[in-house]
Amino acid sequence: MNGLLWIAQILLAGIFLFTGVTKLLAYNSLVKTLEKSPRRKPINISQGQASLIACAEIAGAAALVLPAALTPAMLAPDYLLVRLAAAGLALYMVAAGIYHLVRKEPAAPAVALFLLALFIIVGRWPH
Repeated sequence: MNGLLWIAQILLAGIFLFTGVTKLLAYNSLVKTLEKSPRRKPINISQGQASLIACAEIAGAAALVLPAALTPAMLAPDYLLVRLAAAGLALYMVAAGIYHLVRKEPAAPAVALFLLALFIIVGRWPH
């Protein structure tokens, strides 16, 4: 089970690292791509807000995988930081899902990432 949880953590961290870096480095290109949809609605998120969201995504991604490097191998890791990071990302996915539903866009990616974060929270819960 531990291996499966690590795969889920690395997958979730990779996704949020990619989306966070994209929001930081290619905001204008991202906005143009998103607004080319048939509905052509503005995204209503400023570059400053996108940068703040991106920093939170990157911090959450780092917190999902760093405890392995910070915890000595002989100690049983508590995974508190992992659970908190996954919880924060899960709440963020709830907000993202609502945002996409309001824009009449599919919310399935946000739901899938929410469920993956929930799996990590439950799997890393102390017995």
